[in-house]
Amino acid sequence: MPIASPIEPKSTALIGLQWGDEGKGKTVDLLASEHDAVVRYNGGANAGHSVVVGNERYKLHLIPSGILYPGKLAVVGNGVVLDPETFVQEIDGLRARGVDTSGLVLSSRAHIVLPYHKTEDELREESLRGGEGTQEIGTTRRGIGPCYAEKVQRSAAVRVEDLVRPDALRAKVALAAGMKGPMFRAAGKAEIDVDQTVARTLELGAKLAPMIQDTTYLLNGLIAEGKRVLFEGANGTLLDVDHGTYPFVTSSNTGVAGISSGTGVPPRAVKRVVGVMKAYSTRVGSGPMPTELMDQTGHRIRERGREYGTTTGRPRRVGWLDLVAVKYTVMINGVTGVCLTLLDVLAGFDEILVCTHYEVDGVRTDRFPADASELSRAKPVYTRMGGFAEEIGGVRRRSELPAAAERYVSFIEEQLGVPAEIVSVGPGREQTLIA
Repeated sequence: MPIASPIEPKSTALIGLQWGDEGKGKTVDLLASEHDAVVRYNGGANAGHSVVVGNERYKLHLIPSGILYPGKLAVVGNGVVLDPETFVQEIDGLRARGVDTSGLVLSSRAHIVLPYHKTEDELREESLRGGEGTQEIGTTRRGIGPCYAEKVQRSAAVRVEDLVRPDALRAKVALAAGMKGPMFRAAGKAEIDVDQTVARTLELGAKLAPMIQDTTYLLNGLIAEGKRVLFEGANGTLLDVDHGTYPFVTSSNTGVAGISSGTGVPPRAVKRVVGVMKAYSTRVGSGPMPTELMDQTGHRIRERGREYGTTTGRPRRVGWLDLVAVKYTVMINGVTGVCLTLLDVLAGFDEILVCTHYEVDGVRTDRFPADASELSRAKPVYTRMGGFAEEIGGVRRRSELPAAAERYVSFIEEQLGVPAEIVSVGPGREQTLIA
């Protein structure tokens, strides 16, 4: 008997190509219209997506940005570490603003961030501050790293399914209290109150219970039916725990490789990979950034681009576009096209610089060294391009861009070897140029 041909994959991955904050939230919102479900597959409440719909700005941390597009499933996959307190607050905030959250689905296998993970995160960061030969990672202190570590240790890890299993939850929290107690006592921190933690977690769990499913079967079932699924990455590829600027990275696989482990969907299900990149570079937290600008130019880009963290409000570090880094992330993600965001921020500059090579220890290279110690020695080699004076927020077709702006976009396409499928010239849905 002949084997039936598999359904042609129709799903899309949306991946950040820099150090996060590339504008993925808006891009997910734009692409949601052509997909049946939007899936978040990694990270936690340390991520933040801002989406502008009409005159309304929404800030999301755990809920997939596709929730703002009516009629779509918004799925939180097993690769996410979920802070139930933050998640419930987000749901309540969206409902208060008239957003329909009935399409939210939560993986029973996702792991749970509890208050003691945040305490541990804070203690670990403090231990790295000022010590000889050490340096803070620059985490958001949201408990992400300790939760992922506990997941891998396989002992006291709490999963979403435990939110509705009181005995299992109590046993795991009690075990965590015993394991973390000595560290908390030594640092003068309050020890874990097992009763209080369990009671509050079960209270939150009761609110989330209707959303909990085995999302692995759900997503594979949708794909088998020929449905279109959009996979929404959190953070950026340069923060990937394996392929980013280690050790100044996050605790999950942020690139396309994280989709399978974070959802249970096989790689062949994803046909299109859209990489989101800014027209310049930004970074939050510690770690090397070769093109960083510490001058008035950097301040000007930061203010025009509103470069302050969605989650923390921290001012982001700003620099010229680093194409060495982006070519690397395009390669490892198998990107088929890019979404170029915040091009409008560069309006008014007489000259725009683009980093196309590094010089490391006197040797010119176009390869990105993901190891932080080597990257810290990289000096940018710039290509200088003419700037454009015109504001472009009102442009609605790429053919209407000023000549210098179009040359800049074309140069990026040539360097990366993939087309700019989307060019964003402002935060609104309508401020988007589709190829």
